[in-house]
Amino acid sequence: MATLPRVTAEGTDLTGLDLRHHQVLHSLREHGPVVWLPSIGGWVVLSRQLAISVMRDAATYTVDDPRFSTAQVVGPSMLSLDGAAHRRHREPFAAAFLPAVVTPRDGPLITEQAHRLVRLLRPRGRAELRRELAGPMAVAVAAAALGLDDTPVSALLGWYDLIVAAVNEVSSGGTASREGGEAVSSLAAAVRRAACRPDSLLARIAQQMSDDELVSNAAVFLFGGIETSEGMTSNVLHHLLADPTQLEAVRAQPALVDSAIEESLRLEPAAARVDRYATADVELGGVLIRRRDLVVVSLAAANRDPEHFDEPDRFIVGRSNGRTHLSFATGPHACIGAQLARLETRAVVGAVLEQLPGIELTSPVTTTGVIFRKPVDLHAAWHPGG
Repeated sequence: MATLPRVTAEGTDLTGLDLRHHQVLHSLREHGPVVWLPSIGGWVVLSRQLAISVMRDAATYTVDDPRFSTAQVVGPSMLSLDGAAHRRHREPFAAAFLPAVVTPRDGPLITEQAHRLVRLLRPRGRAELRRELAGPMAVAVAAAALGLDDTPVSALLGWYDLIVAAVNEVSSGGTASREGGEAVSSLAAAVRRAACRPDSLLARIAQQMSDDELVSNAAVFLFGGIETSEGMTSNVLHHLLADPTQLEAVRAQPALVDSAIEESLRLEPAAARVDRYATADVELGGVLIRRRDLVVVSLAAANRDPEHFDEPDRFIVGRSNGRTHLSFATGPHACIGAQLARLETRAVVGAVLEQLPGIELTSPVTTTGVIFRKPVDLHAAWHPGG
């Protein structure tokens, strides 16, 4: 194994590729399926098949590492543990969000919420759909799912901003701010209040884990749901409104809404990468990865792997293998909120197409982000009295 090459992409900065995200990932692919990037001090996995193998092998590629920044801010959780500890943290939440449970329990309320938000926007004839529709919808759904719907949205978003800032500071080698710690404490108090209501989901989960474990896992579920669901909904609205042909196809066949959502997830995953750390020296894609090396699985690159997807950079509603994307990850850390997110985005798209006749984009859309990808803004207009 020691003779394997170290495939290096000198001068490429994954942390700053942003607007050229997919172009840079395609150029990295020319170096091989697994490439060392000095700018991040780690490996990037670009192949869909190798991405699957890494995410399914938690014994070799773990999240349980002191460098995992989220755990330093909110504490150990299902996001930052593996093995038996991971299962103990994850299973109470996962059981509550199985598709067979979520769809009948949350589906009608999610649909009602989406139509309510769109009805409020309709008379205006225009809106910025990310901040005024996708964002509020994501907050409402994530909070309601955990029984935090009596907590003001402004408070949740304020805590969210401070916690994310603290995580970013730790990721950059600093320490979490005092404000970040206070935001975690405020969220913890809200979670504990919800857990005291005997009819709440958190009350049932609290019977299976400690108080600190309940808070940390509720935090990662809540804020993961807000960030990625807002991005997921914004991205599919962007893809549909930017392509009138595909939009009309979906209008003509409402059953294609689900296909459009899956294709949008493939083309622009709201969470573009997941990080792992090697637990031993291991060969992957013809290169030698050393123990403790950072291994970045690029979901964005895997979803545009030309060996699996024809014309990978095109938005094609009805793509035959579109649902084989990896946007919700796979393996033990596959997203437990996937069905909830799908219900949410489906409800918003359905409400927009039904209630906002003639809707179209009114300004160019720029999608940014390295870890989380979504439009900067999404300005649209429609016929308010149509």
